[in-house]
Amino acid sequence: MKGPPMPPAEQEPPSHPPALAEWTEQRQSSWLYRQLAETEADARMAALFRSLAEAADRQGEVVAAALGGAPPAWAPTARARLVAALARRIGVRRTWPMLVALKLRGFSALRPATPAAAVHPMPTSTREIGARHRRGGGGNLRAAVFGVSDGLVSNTSLILAVAGAGAAAREVLLSGIAGLLAGAFSMAAGEYISMRSQRELFERQMAEERAELERFPAEEAEELALIYGARGVPLDQARSMTAALVKDREKALDTLAREELGLNPDELGSPWGAALASFLAFAAGALLPVLPFLFAGGPHTLLPVLAIAAVGLFGIGAALSLFSGKSAVLSGLRLLAVGAVAGGTTYLIGRLLGVSLS
Repeated sequence: MKGPPMPPAEQEPPSHPPALAEWTEQRQSSWLYRQLAETEADARMAALFRSLAEAADRQGEVVAAALGGAPPAWAPTARARLVAALARRIGVRRTWPMLVALKLRGFSALRPATPAAAVHPMPTSTREIGARHRRGGGGNLRAAVFGVSDGLVSNTSLILAVAGAGAAAREVLLSGIAGLLAGAFSMAAGEYISMRSQRELFERQMAEERAELERFPAEEAEELALIYGARGVPLDQARSMTAALVKDREKALDTLAREELGLNPDELGSPWGAALASFLAFAAGALLPVLPFLFAGGPHTLLPVLAIAAVGLFGIGAALSLFSGKSAVLSGLRLLAVGAVAGGTTYLIGRLLGVSLS
């Protein structure tokens, strides 16, 4: 569905006085909310976006009064135009992270309501607020299992490709060690950047949210009430609850992080810890196919490599069944089949390259 025509993009100046920067942000938020309202097929969410646009307009009017004159001409930035276009093309749900980075709110309302209750219960404590969002400690264990699987499949495939090309055992060993280190450092670097970026986004948005909560407590309470209203809470009840909630700034800030930003502070881990865990998990899996070459280097070394890889893949697949609830045997066989296809393909490619380059 096409939204209303967009005004031409205008780059923001390198820096703004605080009031002008805040007014510009509120104008852009209002424009984006209306773009989403035109795009969103869910009438409930479309109404929420329109209400949030009106709330942003009201906050913008308050800020505009501090400018001491008529605000300058305004147009959305190129980034906002791009994200709005993507939201129209692929949907609001797929562009959620980009919209949150532009400081839009209300996406927790996309979560379905609990069937057991017609209304969304209003949290009364920080512990209660977080209870619905916590997924438990299984996520880290699941990530570790996948890391081991990645290391095992990728390094086994690398070793088979090099061996298929006719390389000597020493060259295969060096390739395996190089693959282990390169893959582990790559995984660690990627995980560090991902976690660091997530934390920086959270810290910036929390600072902005804290400042808005201090300056516009009634408006923040209204935005939060609109979100709860979109999730099924009677609006009058939601307004009375959120008005009481914002009196406790820390609890209100925690609630706004979860309900407006869609962020859970309890799930933000350490970037260095995540990088180390990724490194160790990948290295553990990548080490398995290297072991036979550390203790033997004969022409039949590939047989132990294949045996170790097969047992490892089946075991990892069986372990993953703990998270999927599927049969351990079927999960093990499925990952074994995937690894066999990957390893067999790379071995054949190695053979072809070895013949053509010899």
